[in-house]
Amino acid sequence: MEAGAVGGLVLAGLVATGAGIVLGRRSLSGHVRDLEGEVERSSASLKRSRRASEDERAVQDLILSSMQEGVLLFDGDRQTAFANAALERHLGARPGATAQLYPPALREMINTVAQRRQIGTVEIERDDPTRWLRATASPAGSDGSILLVITDITETRRIEAVRRDFVANASHELKTPAASIQAAAETLASLAARDPAAVPRFASQLEREAMRLSRIVADLLDLSRLESGSDLGETVRLDALVREETERFEERAREAGLELVAEAATATVSGSPHDLSLLVRNLIDNAIRYTRPGGHIGVGVTASDDVVELVVRDDGLGIPLRDLPRLFERFYRVDRARSRETGGTGLGLSIVRHVAENHGGTVQVRSELGSGSTFTVRLPATDVILRTGG
Repeated sequence: MEAGAVGGLVLAGLVATGAGIVLGRRSLSGHVRDLEGEVERSSASLKRSRRASEDERAVQDLILSSMQEGVLLFDGDRQTAFANAALERHLGARPGATAQLYPPALREMINTVAQRRQIGTVEIERDDPTRWLRATASPAGSDGSILLVITDITETRRIEAVRRDFVANASHELKTPAASIQAAAETLASLAARDPAAVPRFASQLEREAMRLSRIVADLLDLSRLESGSDLGETVRLDALVREETERFEERAREAGLELVAEAATATVSGSPHDLSLLVRNLIDNAIRYTRPGGHIGVGVTASDDVVELVVRDDGLGIPLRDLPRLFERFYRVDRARSRETGGTGLGLSIVRHVAENHGGTVQVRSELGSGSTFTVRLPATDVILRTGG
């Protein structure tokens, strides 16, 4: 073989070898770049996952911190692992462990739940101010963790007490005239033949007690309906309504030796004519019952751009200062004996308050014992309702 040919083969081999090395380097570089890309993608995915986890944790913390219920988590060693802001409000402090829980009833419940691994509940009273709390503890994991949730049930207890009082008072108020009706009916039955002259007296008593019973039932039905709200769909001339109700009471006021005067400026409100009539009727009725003969009762209506004001003023017996805060409660009477004597049901002022509040208004009373009382009802004017879209 000639030297030139040999040289050519050697050169070709070298070229081929060099090309392989270059190709190998390029392949390795590609693998490195692929690996780098995968690392970057994995890193970005981890960052997204971490961000999502942090966001989820932030949402959870936001929810727990905004809850009205207090949430307290104890770990397996009875140390506090988590407590939200409401828990500190309810208990007054953030306990570091179950041993720092107060009152002792909470600690006892936690220990019982830990032993039995069953849900436990206890109600406790707190002072400053007085509140009632319901605490519920439950096992939260296999490591012995316990979750404690505390709810303020003060308002629930108050409503329940009002309901119990209402049922008791209603039963008592209905029982009294019912018993009188029964007694009068039995007496009439026995006297009809023996003493006919006594029949009219007992018949009159029977009629009086039946009317009283009917008024109580009617007021109870009105109050029950008003607790569900009033229909505010009509435009009502309050001044015309006040004049109509005042005329209704004029004869009764004269018989009681009272002067009843109404002065009403033109005033329009949105609401229920029937319910607003109940409001005015009960205020005038209340004034007549508690004003002595020779007294004066004034009913007035004034209007501004935003507010319509109804005022019923008398110079009657007045109300003791201690009774003012409870005056609008159902069946609450300042003078129970006089109220029964005049046929009052004890529900009239409660009806007044419900009607006023249903119409977006308020009712207030100013009174001094022996110097009369002034009841003021403020209602939004019709144009206020229209402007606010009510």
